[in-house]
Amino acid sequence: MSALDDTPLPAPPDLRTEGILDRLAALRAADAPTHGGRVLSYVYDPDLAELDALAGDAIRAVQPLNALDPTTFSSVAVMERELVAFARDMLHGTGAQDASGVVGTVTSGGTESCLLAVKTARDAFLAAQPAQADGSPRTLATLGFALRVVAPTTVHAAFHKAAAYLGLELVLVPVDPASCRADPAALAEAVGDGRDVALVVVSAPSYPHGVVDPVEEVAAAASALGVPVHVDACVGGWVLPFWPDAAGQVPVFDFRVPGVTSISADIHKYGYAPKGTSVLLTRDRDRQRHQLFATTRWPGYPVVNSTIMGSKSAGPLAAAWAVTQALGVPGYQAVTARCAGATSALRQVLGSIEGLRIVGHPVGPLVAVATDESVPADRRIDPHVWSDAVRASGFVLQPQPGFTQPDGSRLPHTTHFTVTPVTGGVVGELGAALLHAAESVRGVPRPDPERVLAGLLASLAPGVEPAEAVAALGSLDAATAWELVQRTVLGGADTRGGDAPEPGTGPMAPLLALVEALPAAVSERLLVELIARLAEPVPRSVED
Repeated sequence: MSALDDTPLPAPPDLRTEGILDRLAALRAADAPTHGGRVLSYVYDPDLAELDALAGDAIRAVQPLNALDPTTFSSVAVMERELVAFARDMLHGTGAQDASGVVGTVTSGGTESCLLAVKTARDAFLAAQPAQADGSPRTLATLGFALRVVAPTTVHAAFHKAAAYLGLELVLVPVDPASCRADPAALAEAVGDGRDVALVVVSAPSYPHGVVDPVEEVAAAASALGVPVHVDACVGGWVLPFWPDAAGQVPVFDFRVPGVTSISADIHKYGYAPKGTSVLLTRDRDRQRHQLFATTRWPGYPVVNSTIMGSKSAGPLAAAWAVTQALGVPGYQAVTARCAGATSALRQVLGSIEGLRIVGHPVGPLVAVATDESVPADRRIDPHVWSDAVRASGFVLQPQPGFTQPDGSRLPHTTHFTVTPVTGGVVGELGAALLHAAESVRGVPRPDPERVLAGLLASLAPGVEPAEAVAALGSLDAATAWELVQRTVLGGADTRGGDAPEPGTGPMAPLLALVEALPAAVSERLLVELIARLAEPVPRSVED
């Protein structure tokens, strides 16, 4: 026995675990409810407690694993490939007419899937370009032109982020204002000869309005030019394949469509897995290899990553795998049938409310409503004022601002519903709340965006011309931006600290009116300040 064997180990730390979970429970009590159908966005409740328990057990079973290395933790590889296989079958990738097949990756969510789809497109485009004179590969800096991604204006914000992160130009093409559906001819015109286009993106469905874009027409035109097409089915990928025909015919959007190069589909939405898991499927494994990153150019272990993250928890993967194993195709058909029934019942209620209209022709469980301007003004209902009124009944809806497209046409401001199976159990109560709120706000106009902005500017800079005051908002420092956030979003000074509650946002109608009136760069700057401040430490109370 060596002397080292006789050396006593340091004493273990004295852990203070008492009260920690009690405080966590108290913090959670302030959150919006994630079960029971009271929140009609963000959460996807299958109304199956046993499924929640299974997912939690699966997470705990793999809690110590690092999903960075599936060669060390082989369970990670097995679960990922079985999830990819399920998604590939569901989206008709197994029989896709391509010698190299459809392959895929489990990611941390829709944003990562979309970003990786764009990264793959960018790198595949660059790899196909002739080398430079010295033999080195082309880069964005040496292309001689801006590489573009072309998409409808209704494409998810994740593609804005992807373009910003990856140095590409996002070209947004107006959709039809009446249907909110992408216009194939307008997209084709924007693509041009396709020589500077890395990717065309369409949605199945778009999040704002639940409308499925014309994937077949767009893919046919793009593939004729050799331009790849990504279908963002993050919200629809795990529900539209099981949607009953009686509830609405789903247009073909998956790998049955020639020219569809990749599809993103979130398991943590209508796959009913905990956050965050998504699948990115790609036609042609040689193309998909551009998604991965690898390097041996450092003195540490060889690095290869299929996603943006390196070290990562295996918990979400295990939970998603367990949920899909438990449900299988029959289970997804059953929960989707419940979801479709709830959606039909909700649409009947919405269709009966004079002064509101359903936007476009949604297919699936997403619905958006806008003011019906065909009725007299005193019979109209503003969706944002209405949404605020519904909140008093305990239901949380999602108001969305209006949007001016590049051609000047206007998409209306709306209120969005994400319907899940649990909605069926509360649709009677929800319907009554929607009807009551409608009568209480009928004829009440929304806050006028320009008037809201004028009031804010007058309080900030009395006597200064509005245009001059708005221009000054374009270069806000953190202190000034935070002062504005407290006035416009929080409705007063930040009082956090000690046991004080987290700040709320108050009525959304005036806030979203302000978002519409402000230049996008200013409203985005204020939102950045809000989220950044929420993560900053707050002063401790004297008692602490």
